[in-house]
Amino acid sequence: MSKTTEKSEELSRIAYRRRHAKMTKGEKTKFRWGMFFIAPQLIGLAIFVFIPMIFSFVMSFMEWDIVSEPKFIGWDNYKFMMEEDEYVPLSLRITVMYTLIQVPCGVMYTLFIAMLLNTKIRSRSLFRTIFYLPSIVPAVASAALWIIIFNPNNGVLNSFLEVFGVEPQLWLYDEKEVLIAFLIMSLWGSGGGIIVNLAALQGVPTHLQESMELDGANAWHRFWRLTVPMVSPVIFYNVIMGIIGNLQGFSQSYLMTGGGPNNSSLFYMLHLYRNAFQWGRMGYACAMAWVLFLVIAVFTAIAFFIGNKKVYYEGG
Repeated sequence: MSKTTEKSEELSRIAYRRRHAKMTKGEKTKFRWGMFFIAPQLIGLAIFVFIPMIFSFVMSFMEWDIVSEPKFIGWDNYKFMMEEDEYVPLSLRITVMYTLIQVPCGVMYTLFIAMLLNTKIRSRSLFRTIFYLPSIVPAVASAALWIIIFNPNNGVLNSFLEVFGVEPQLWLYDEKEVLIAFLIMSLWGSGGGIIVNLAALQGVPTHLQESMELDGANAWHRFWRLTVPMVSPVIFYNVIMGIIGNLQGFSQSYLMTGGGPNNSSLFYMLHLYRNAFQWGRMGYACAMAWVLFLVIAVFTAIAFFIGNKKVYYEGG
């Protein structure tokens, strides 16, 4: 038997003894105190997350209007969703299309702005604050502001575009432009992603950048070969959060357009909300919620499958 094999077997025996060894009194005390301190979080997760999830799954097989007793109807909610509710595929298509456009645009925009804010310029802290502030503006206030900006008659945006000879646009009142308006609004409020990217950029080693510059690498090569791989975990994080957030998009459509014009901004969550709280079809809304959960899970799984091959982890 070789020394390598003997060493491997010895390590396996040590690992086995550690796994099956009884905890000492001190370890038990630490474990109890640890469970004590995380108990509020675990209780909160159980009450506000896990129990409602189980309840909504059960209700998805019921006919329930919140007021009367639930009535078991089996898979009828899901059958109605797939076969008869014409607004489900429409809203799902609009939501997915908007997500596929907004996520890459948001990732590129936040990285670009973060790189600008990472340069040595005067009043850099002020500019960082300016770009971050929109992300903490309440949704209702933000919607009210952008309704004024997108006003087709005397809105700020059309007035600005007229300076460059661009004809006034209808924005929120045009079927082809409403999602573009939502995209502009989302980029304006992406300060959180900018700050995260900025923190990642500050972690890129300067000595590597200087070494590449001495070797003759231009700015593009330094960005593509060094900066992007080093910040790829943060880019991946922004992609995942963007997918989850946009597939659950609701506030812009609800507050600004009501799903119009002509259902061109009818996001899936808005249709779900109408079924649950306007039309009293809570059981059907629960079924819709679980379908959305599966859609988000599929998109997230695809992102992880691609990300595991493309993302660079320094300690990996």
